[in-house]
Amino acid sequence: MDRLLLLMTTTTYRASAFLEAAQRLGVPVVVGSDRPQVLEAANPGGHLTLDFLAPEKASGAIVEFARRYPIQAVVAADDDGAILAAMAAAALKLPHNSVGAVAAARSKHRMREVLAATGAPSPRFAVFSVDDDPRDVAGRVSFPCVIKPLFLSASRGVIRANDPVEFVAAFHRLAAILRRPEVAAQGGPLARQILVETYIPGVEVVLEGLLSRGRLRVLAIFDKPDPLEGPFFEETIYVTPSRLPDSVQQSIVACTSQAVAALGLEHGPIHAELRVNDQGPWILEVAPRSIGGLCSRALRFGEGMSLEELILRHAMGLEVDSIIRERQAAGVMMIPIPQAGVLREVRGQPEAQRVKGIEEIRLTIPVGTEVIPLPEGSRYLGFIFSRDDSPERVEAALREAHRRMIFIITPPGETPSVQ
Repeated sequence: MDRLLLLMTTTTYRASAFLEAAQRLGVPVVVGSDRPQVLEAANPGGHLTLDFLAPEKASGAIVEFARRYPIQAVVAADDDGAILAAMAAAALKLPHNSVGAVAAARSKHRMREVLAATGAPSPRFAVFSVDDDPRDVAGRVSFPCVIKPLFLSASRGVIRANDPVEFVAAFHRLAAILRRPEVAAQGGPLARQILVETYIPGVEVVLEGLLSRGRLRVLAIFDKPDPLEGPFFEETIYVTPSRLPDSVQQSIVACTSQAVAALGLEHGPIHAELRVNDQGPWILEVAPRSIGGLCSRALRFGEGMSLEELILRHAMGLEVDSIIRERQAAGVMMIPIPQAGVLREVRGQPEAQRVKGIEEIRLTIPVGTEVIPLPEGSRYLGFIFSRDDSPERVEAALREAHRRMIFIITPPGETPSVQ
């Protein structure tokens, strides 16, 4: 019986959503993970341990595995497995994005080069070494600008600088992040470089799509109603459907299609982030994956189908074109970390849950855990989900629920005062 190979690291938020989707489809699953699974020996056809940092070797292991346990589709849960998924699918002669296209989308520098060469609207850019003197670099860039790593996600390490003084401080801060052993190991040569881009003003949006032989199908456009102007770019609220005029939404789709074609992406989910101003839409990022974290829970299709199930149906060659997003407006708030320290207590969650339109509040960092805000951190305290008759009501519910919650965070070793 043909199997579905799900590539997921132990750090992913998406494991349960994809596994539940596969169970609903009745598809046998092979979990390809970066660490051995407890039941791997008892179920050798259901588990595969892979080195995601050595994709060529891991792809060979998948091909060997598939000789004993045939694989019909390969799906990466998030960024970490995207290149390996492309390599393995190519080796198994399954529908896939080319390895070059995925590699270009995964490297912010290469993406900028490809988009610039094809005329897609995107920021001007330059790349520097972490060992460069930022005082010299500051004299070679224009302001305001944004500095960022070439490979990290969730806005980690992304900092706006408005002048040379801010630039030097931001450069040193990002370089310190990139020199951390776990970050350097993850990024390899990419961890030795820093990307500097012109700052693009405007409102930010997200387009979730699905590619079939290069044809883009739009699944949803999310508005980000909170201004993202820096110095850090912590995302909070996503709301769909978009409230932008139809003509603007059409231009967003056209701009995304241009970027996807330029990168050579052809198959599977894409997650695009854009800014829109008086000059039109600008591409910030196109990732060969679906929306991250638990945010996919804001999307439902047909009679309650999850985004993950839609992606797996598409990967398995099942019909998906007739399945459309539900009519209700929906949204998610990624609960920001207000300060560094240890999360000691969460207050007000029952009151927040009672807000009209709130569907679920999912906290993802346990009490007693150290929390680190952006730009050094990459996690959120949790997620708030809302559904209602309009995007306006969804946004209002998310804000009110968050207002009712209090997160007690203290320095390590200090206990919260009793109130």
